[in-house]
Amino acid sequence: MAQQHLEPTGPLTGPVGTVTGDALAGYLRSQATEFLRALRQHRESGGAAAGAEDPADAARALRRSVRRISASLHTFRPLLDADWSESLRPELAWLSGTLGMEHAYESRLERLLLALHRLSGAVFPAQGVGPTTRPAQGVSATARPTPGADPSPAAAPDRGNLTVGAAKAGALLDRQLTLARTRAHSTALQALGSSRFHAVADTIALLASEVPLVKSAAGTDLHPLAAAAQERLEDAATALPLVTAGHPYNAEALIHGLSPDPSPHPQDAPWHQVRLLLRLHRYAREVLSPAVDVRLLTAGQCLDRHRDASEAAAAAASAARTPRIAPATAYALGVLHADQRHEVEAARFAFQQCWQKEAVST
Repeated sequence: MAQQHLEPTGPLTGPVGTVTGDALAGYLRSQATEFLRALRQHRESGGAAAGAEDPADAARALRRSVRRISASLHTFRPLLDADWSESLRPELAWLSGTLGMEHAYESRLERLLLALHRLSGAVFPAQGVGPTTRPAQGVSATARPTPGADPSPAAAPDRGNLTVGAAKAGALLDRQLTLARTRAHSTALQALGSSRFHAVADTIALLASEVPLVKSAAGTDLHPLAAAAQERLEDAATALPLVTAGHPYNAEALIHGLSPDPSPHPQDAPWHQVRLLLRLHRYAREVLSPAVDVRLLTAGQCLDRHRDASEAAAAAASAARTPRIAPATAYALGVLHADQRHEVEAARFAFQQCWQKEAVST
């Protein structure tokens, strides 16, 4: 019988040496140093007109280090001072979420506008039209097309090629998500200037030089704790409806799409949970060894696509509930919502293929 789980590799199997709390301390110090470096870059580039991308890059670097510190506090919490760890983890979650919202809204708008172009027949020459088509990476929301622009492979197609309903749907999404992005930007700036953030930054600065490990950590092997993180991932992935994900069409995924209930789609939560557990497992492996597991990266990318498409579909459904919009606009948003739910199914199918490919037989 085939078990639906990734086969342990690298530091979790075979004749490996003991990795103790000293390695955890070194990892946390390095991530704290990365945080401080990114914070300095953010402050230096914040007012520089010539480095418009630098603040965004620095914010992403801040989030990367914060996620890794937070994940390590979660996975290896028995080896860390309990009061210190439990007080810092919520603050790290707050900081990561606050810094990530602006980029999330920008990416969501980009994804939805490109999908509208594709669904209206204005497709990039190099793009496909299938359900796995994804927005081009690295395209800035500030570089969206303007009427009369030359539709080349390097630029988004002219919005004049859109139908009237799709054009109005795009304008509505642009207004709503740009406003949300602007608010998220203001919130992030306020957060970075708050006493709450400075308290977190001071704690991480101390972490760069001193990690509050318990006395027994120096002789404790990290492998059992990392293996526990892997087991939690495997259990959650096994509970996923991978058989449903193996089918090309899941009609139930569209049932709740334009329901008056604005709550998240009921099918998505278990997949989002697996995405978080996969990240915890991947970061735990980083503590044990710097080697990169390509299989975990691929599986994580599938689940990132799933999350992005799910949130984009929710944004299209929310826009469709806007009062007094034209029927053509509502229709275009409904088609867009269905398209993004199919993207969700495509991401689930890709994850199912990746996951079962690495299954082992017992």
